[in-house]
Amino acid sequence: MASRASNFCIDAADAYAQGVWWDQVLEDFTLDPEAEPGEDEVGLIGPDDRFLIFLEVPEPKTVKNRMHLCLRPTDISRDEEIERILGLGATLVNDLRRGDRGWAVLADPEGNEFCVLTPYQPS
Repeated sequence: MASRASNFCIDAADAYAQGVWWDQVLEDFTLDPEAEPGEDEVGLIGPDDRFLIFLEVPEPKTVKNRMHLCLRPTDISRDEEIERILGLGATLVNDLRRGDRGWAVLADPEGNEFCVLTPYQPS
C-alpha cells in the first residue's frame, strides 16, 4: 500500500491573506469558512479531503520554490487565465509560452512560484 497526499503546506508571511488570494485563483479549493485574519494557519478545502495550508513563518522567502503548483484552466484559454491571475496581483516570472504550447511561471503576492498550463484537452 502507498501513501496518499493529504495536504500541501506553503510558508507565508500572512497566512490569511494568502488563503484569501488563492481562494480567488482556484475553483476547486475554497477558503475554510472558519478562517480569520491573524491566524497562523489557514486552509483551503479541496476535493477528496485534500487541503492547501498556509503556515505563517518568520523568515521571508529567499530562493526559488523546490516544489510548486501547476494550474490548468478549465473553461478559458491559458492566456486568458494568465491575464485573470495577473489582474489579481500575481507577477510574471518567466514566459515559456510558444504559441499553443508551453506555460507561464507566475508568482503569488508573496513570491511563491506556480505555473499556468494549457487547458486539458482529452485525446
